[in-house]
Amino acid sequence: MFIAMNRFRVNPERVEEFEKLWLERETHLQGLPGFVEFHMLRGPQEEDHVLYASHTIWRSREDFDAWTHSEAFRAAHANAGQSRREGLYLGPPKFEGFEVIQTISEANHA
Repeated sequence: MFIAMNRFRVNPERVEEFEKLWLERETHLQGLPGFVEFHMLRGPQEEDHVLYASHTIWRSREDFDAWTHSEAFRAAHANAGQSRREGLYLGPPKFEGFEVIQTISEANHA
């Protein structure tokens, strides 16, 4: 499994706008080979920003890489830079990719 995360530092005065943007956008993820699930996470509020992270789970790194070269990826990110120029984000998102080396779940204990 592979987990792809992007961290966003969002202007605290524009949190509602940021969340609306993400909740209403078309992700183009459903039905893609290897896609498992997506989460948008709200983190702590700092003095100058609120931390958010997108968290996407893929069956493999190869499935994630294929998505990043797909038409679905281009469609999902078509307007990504526009909000940054308008001051919604404090800097660009920070990407972090993780290979899963261990999984423990409730299902494992049933």
